[in-house]
Amino acid sequence: MPLLCARRLAPLVLLALGASVGLAADPPALLGDTHREALERIEAAAEADNAAYERLRELCDRFGHRLSGSAALESAIDWAVGELVEDGLDARKEPVTVTRWVRGAESAAMTHPRAQPLAVLGLGMSAPTPPGGVEAEVVAVGSLDDLRALPPGALDGKIILVDQPFTDYSETVPIRSQAAVEGARRGAVAALIRSVTSESLNTPHTGAIRYADDVKAIPAAALSPEHAALLHRLYDAGQRPRVRLSLASERLPDATSYNVVADLKGRERPEEIVLLGCHLDSWDVGQGAQDDGAGCVLVWHAASLLKAQGLTPRRTVRVVLYTNEENGLAGGRAYAADHAAELENHVVAIESDTGNGRAAGMRVDLSASLDAAARQRAQGLLWELSGALLPYGAGLFTQGGAGADIWPLTSAGVPGLGVDHDTTEYWPIHHTEADTFEKIKLDDLRYNLGVISMTAYLLAEHPERLVSPVGAPPPRRRR
Repeated sequence: MPLLCARRLAPLVLLALGASVGLAADPPALLGDTHREALERIEAAAEADNAAYERLRELCDRFGHRLSGSAALESAIDWAVGELVEDGLDARKEPVTVTRWVRGAESAAMTHPRAQPLAVLGLGMSAPTPPGGVEAEVVAVGSLDDLRALPPGALDGKIILVDQPFTDYSETVPIRSQAAVEGARRGAVAALIRSVTSESLNTPHTGAIRYADDVKAIPAAALSPEHAALLHRLYDAGQRPRVRLSLASERLPDATSYNVVADLKGRERPEEIVLLGCHLDSWDVGQGAQDDGAGCVLVWHAASLLKAQGLTPRRTVRVVLYTNEENGLAGGRAYAADHAAELENHVVAIESDTGNGRAAGMRVDLSASLDAAARQRAQGLLWELSGALLPYGAGLFTQGGAGADIWPLTSAGVPGLGVDHDTTEYWPIHHTEADTFEKIKLDDLRYNLGVISMTAYLLAEHPERLVSPVGAPPPRRRR
């Protein structure tokens, strides 16, 4: 992005963060000017990089999908540790207890008013149907709110279908996690949802559900948007559609998996950490290329690129490839617990987990536990960072969640940044068989590698921290 255009975008950053930082109208060029040579070296190295793309290809094609507790994930973890060591990073495995769930054979078909197979994926962690499946009349509603409005007993012996169109992910995804519980409370024998996606070519999307202890766990699955809409139309027309659903899923005993942790040790303040996170596990469909293989090679190769360029910053850059994000978040919780004693030394946690679309900037998560002065100071330093990244087209910082794996850290007060990827091509293949390597665009991967590497370097090199450690006075701002 030309610098002139970048300067014009600057006020958007201030408004998005929602606070007056008391700095100049244009973002200071301090970081960008001071580290111009380093940023240019990073940009050139990223633009010429093929290693991240080849590593992602090997991850996808050699190991395939990587659900927690699977042999494929554990093999990929061992491979990643070896490759990180080869890159010159200090890599290790840290054990995590994870859930194990196996999909098994599954199918769905409409049996009335005519016979038709349905495109279906069981939702992750779903209970199985009885042997031979379950067949029942379908009751269709247009939203989770419509389901909640039904009285107890309204769905006795029925299959509930929640056909809620996609708006954005955070607004729509509750139908996946909650439809089975809300349906069971009203007597449903199974739950179906319209897949959580912005677009579809008759492709169903999986994802995790949550059960409640006080209600029966009923089987749950996602239909393609096209087939959900068909059933809804038939229901509205009074055709009383029936569906037979068969899910042979199985919950197995918990297993031991691992977070992969790798450090590029800082030259002056090695105890202070800039964390770069992603999740190495994936759903058991597709190859997990966008979710989250791309994020893993991006954060991994950001540290490797700095190492290869001889750019060792003041602080340690730590890469964490989390396990069990998709169906448990055990990796994120375990890291926060295992490193509780050093959380105050985590300067910032950065997560990349929305594919490989070009990043426009970062979503900023500053803990509500920060006092006003600490929050304002952190926003001021992020303002400087956005000014340094604006010439590269990635300086738009907005408030928002930084990521699921680093949520235990941000909840504990660690500032969080979520790489804000363009998700236009992400949601149509998210959690589907279509999430495969050939969708990855090399130029976008290189661009994102540059953005993440610059961000990590600047935050690890900056003389000041985003937030002072507990009990320490904030350093004086430079004039």
